[in-house]
Amino acid sequence: MKNNWLERVGLICLLLTLLTLAITLTINARWLYQFDIGQLDLLDYTTLSEKELLHNFDQLMRYLNVPWVESLQMTDFPVSTSGAKHFYEVKRLFLLNYGLLLVTVIPSVLYLRHLIKQKRLWTLIQPFRIAVVAPIVIAFMMAVNFDRFFILFHGVLFNNDAWIFDPMTDPIINVLPETFFLHCFILFFVLLELFYFLPMYFGKRALKKEP
Repeated sequence: MKNNWLERVGLICLLLTLLTLAITLTINARWLYQFDIGQLDLLDYTTLSEKELLHNFDQLMRYLNVPWVESLQMTDFPVSTSGAKHFYEVKRLFLLNYGLLLVTVIPSVLYLRHLIKQKRLWTLIQPFRIAVVAPIVIAFMMAVNFDRFFILFHGVLFNNDAWIFDPMTDPIINVLPETFFLHCFILFFVLLELFYFLPMYFGKRALKKEP
């Protein structure tokens, strides 16, 4: 009974580790923003050069990522009270994600070592067959109507409308278009599906090696 309970906790930790890892890699994909500067012609919406725009983007990301950076200051973009409130709420979500990743990664490693030692990696196949379905369903909803999905996403995570930026007071929104966030979601779902596929792959591989 105790082992079953511990294995359930280990499985939950592994699911959360892979989820938060996918989020972490997505929100820190600077290369994706740099790609979208050209792909979405973002320089047409600002007087800044690409280097200057990336500098401001890095300032924003440093604020969101670093716990001890308490105020958001970008060289070329003012931030309204409402905008600062939203970015502060985003920062808390970033730090929550990192906290979950740190808390679950060690139990996940111990859980995997336990399964490998007992030659029971195959037990991961069924749970992750179920786990891969949810991202596919959510990604389908996103593909059908991203505008609606984007609004629902913010409605779930935030209890206010501070995320609706006014370009006059928060011009940063001009260079953070909705399409960029669509690309972020696509990257996230691809990473998550890949991460959830790997336990199935290694589980099946281990099963084939069984005598």
